[in-house]
Amino acid sequence: MTYWHALILAIIEGLTEFLPVSSTGHMVIASALMGVPATPFTKLYLVVIQLGAILSVLVVYWKRFFQSFDFYLKLLVAFLPVVVAGLTLKDYIDAMLESVTIVAVMLVVGGIVLFFIDKWFPQETPQEGGHQLTNPGFRQAFVIGLFQCLAVVPGTSRSAATIIGGLTQRLTRQAAAEFAFFLAMPTMAAAAAKDLYDYYKLMISKGVDLAQLFTAEEVKLLVLGNVVAFVVALLAIRLFIGFVTKFGFRAFGIYRIIVGGILLLMIGLGIDLQLI
Repeated sequence: MTYWHALILAIIEGLTEFLPVSSTGHMVIASALMGVPATPFTKLYLVVIQLGAILSVLVVYWKRFFQSFDFYLKLLVAFLPVVVAGLTLKDYIDAMLESVTIVAVMLVVGGIVLFFIDKWFPQETPQEGGHQLTNPGFRQAFVIGLFQCLAVVPGTSRSAATIIGGLTQRLTRQAAAEFAFFLAMPTMAAAAAKDLYDYYKLMISKGVDLAQLFTAEEVKLLVLGNVVAFVVALLAIRLFIGFVTKFGFRAFGIYRIIVGGILLLMIGLGIDLQLI
């Protein structure tokens, strides 16, 4: 992996982590198109730079993290289902991550859902006497957590799954998106910790000393990726909230359908797209 590869992937991560378009799907597709070597470090990089992106949530919404203890309990309730799903289905998830067809199909399927989601769950206004929630309860948080489990399938989008889950629980668009942001923090932190541990075990099994777990070059790549993902995600969060509150999710649905459709067309034409 070169610095150029690391920079492009970090920009993609920062832009897409909180958009309902599948950041993982975009990064693995970009890696394939750029010819990034499929090394253990590359796979780790794609997960670890998500820490930089989710740190932007803490910066943008830092006041919300001091509002009440219930806030953390709700995140825990929403987080637990994906822990069970991730540990139970890890081998299947790893296998699916290598399939461009699965990523493409899920981009299209998720795009169709987002195309109609505004019609299914229209935004209510105070003048209409709406009963939408701006803050989920414990039951709503658990249901959102169940929806997040759908994101173990590459191309689904963790953000899309949790936002849709929030909308089914009568949250406003803004509240659903923001809870998806908050839930990303424990989810992606746990994913990064798990991948770091797996990488550590792999390197130790190859006889690599702990002090040599990462080369100086790899450390620089990880620092660059996290910093860039953090800065880009700061901008993306603010723009996304304003956009979905005003225009909804249809544009993201169209985008997903187009990207997924192009990938399926390339597959149908026999173009080799080997994901890492």
